[in-house]
Amino acid sequence: MSACLEVRKLYARYGNIHALHGVDLSVEQGEIVCVVGVNGAGKSTLMWSITGVLPITEGSVLLRGAALPTRPHEIVSLGISLVPERRRLFSALTVRENLIMGSIKRKDKDGIASDLERCFELYPVLKERLSQRAGTLSGGEQQMLAVSRALMSRPSVLLLDEPSLGLAPLVTEALFDTIVKIRDEGVTVLMVEQNALQALEISDRGYVLQAGSIVTSAPSAELIENPLIRKAYLGEE
Repeated sequence: MSACLEVRKLYARYGNIHALHGVDLSVEQGEIVCVVGVNGAGKSTLMWSITGVLPITEGSVLLRGAALPTRPHEIVSLGISLVPERRRLFSALTVRENLIMGSIKRKDKDGIASDLERCFELYPVLKERLSQRAGTLSGGEQQMLAVSRALMSRPSVLLLDEPSLGLAPLVTEALFDTIVKIRDEGVTVLMVEQNALQALEISDRGYVLQAGSIVTSAPSAELIENPLIRKAYLGEE
């Protein structure tokens, strides 16, 4: 495997509030890597910094060894797509319109049509809801649409910010199964998630983020078995 996405000594802040403190992590080609941590640890800030939504104070983000540009639309064009926390769909637009918005930087009509069908294979219910406004979908259906919208940019790296947030357990399980399938189809995945146990179970490696800093990292199986991690992040006494 070769390094696909790298974060080096990353610092970010909101005004005078320092949110990330020298974060280092890497994602190898074909991996699922998860970042776990409690609310307020800086997980979403990390995603926003990688995608250019939040300017980086210090440090760098590299895609296959090359530094990323700073503007979000340029980052998407290079093959990095984000499924944001709480979906952030265009609620007044239809399912179809949201999917097409995901492909807005593309010109290959045949490829777009092919990727629409790919999304319908992953989530058949979306084909049934094409003319329905996104804001009227259930929470699980909205998450399906958010993932599919991100895939419509044809990313090589998919970022997922709290994908299970607000979802029922069975819907979460199905979503995580789909994430594995997406990886198996050739998309590298970086995910931040409060649902630490399920996220680690489908991941190759994990990082633990605490107060804006990485405090430990290891293969996911090792983190699951670590008693300190189980107590702090997996809810065990």
